[in-house]
Amino acid sequence: MTNDKSIWQADFYRRPWRDDNGEVLWELLICDAEGGMLFDHATQTRSDHRTGDFRYEALCPQAAANASWLVEQLQLAASQPPDVIQVFRPQSLSLITTAGQKLGITVEPTRRTGALKQWLRSRIPQYSPHGAYNPLAIDKPPPVPLPENLWGDRWRFASLPAGDLAAAFKDRPLPILDMPEFLLPLNLGLASTIAVPGVIIYGGRKSMQLARWLQAAQPISLNYVPGELGGLVLEAGLADRWVVATFSDNEAIASAQTYAQRQQQSQGLHFLLVQPDDSGMTYTGFWLLRDE
Repeated sequence: MTNDKSIWQADFYRRPWRDDNGEVLWELLICDAEGGMLFDHATQTRSDHRTGDFRYEALCPQAAANASWLVEQLQLAASQPPDVIQVFRPQSLSLITTAGQKLGITVEPTRRTGALKQWLRSRIPQYSPHGAYNPLAIDKPPPVPLPENLWGDRWRFASLPAGDLAAAFKDRPLPILDMPEFLLPLNLGLASTIAVPGVIIYGGRKSMQLARWLQAAQPISLNYVPGELGGLVLEAGLADRWVVATFSDNEAIASAQTYAQRQQQSQGLHFLLVQPDDSGMTYTGFWLLRDE
């Protein structure tokens, strides 16, 4: 995504509210990637917090919650439509995509909608009087095993000082490199000595195939899930979950616990590295990750 593209983040979903006729209400929230200006559809007024940024909100009864209504609202939201609308909720994706197509707007499914999620969190007091409601909740399926034809030779836990992370990979000619600026340790305010944990997968001959699959899957985080048969679960896409590895021996469990502890110390920042072997000469793919 180039920086000169205008990006909105949007959510369209039912809320714990009803209109005077008892019909469930759906709420549309739109903000740009930074958030800021509030636009109230009911009063047609704006409230500036930061110049050039905006928020837009509107309600409709469930019977009117369709792509045509969304098209109208997207046209009302601003005189100049965005290049991209980012959507984190699977249930919103189809309707917003259909509306976007009618207006020539690209719709991008991604969990990385920080400005929108921050706005939704701030609105929880408005939702809570009507019953327990988490506006960020997403139904997630149980994790499924990584496809066997992709699995590499072996894997291990690793870590790098936060101060060395960008220099180690940012300018390397990797076939696949995913290091969003907002996740760089410097931009998170991490001390340079903090150990950023990661997982290295040695893919062997399948290294490129695995890296391409991972990139298409849109990895978000790779977390240790303890249990009788503990393992690493990859969160990807909007709601996908993949079992990357399982283990039960004490040494692996101790390493996994250290990995999880370091994630807490690094504000959740961690990485995934795919390389053909342990020579350190060639890297196939690198992803900087953080749970959303």
